[in-house]
Amino acid sequence: MSKGYWVSVYPAITDPEGLDAYNQLARLAVKAAGGRTFARGGSRVVAHEAGIAERVVLIEFDSFDQAVAAYESAAYQEALAALPDGFKRDFRIVEGLD
Repeated sequence: MSKGYWVSVYPAITDPEGLDAYNQLARLAVKAAGGRTFARGGSRVVAHEAGIAERVVLIEFDSFDQAVAAYESAAYQEALAALPDGFKRDFRIVEGLD
């Protein structure tokens, strides 16, 4: 069974404090769903081509279906509701090669 990954790239963060409520709720939701965070931050990013050198988050789940279910969970939907107005990110769920 192939692993599933959440990949988030934040083009710009104009209100980092505004993300605090989302971050707290999302962290709990991801952990409850069995996700493991491999990268979170933006202090050391090298962007190439059309890349964005802002915050990047990479979370692994045991399966693609588990990653989708985690996103659709009530706990994560509550976290999404806490995102500040006007907030933008590029979020994807991708299937691993294994």
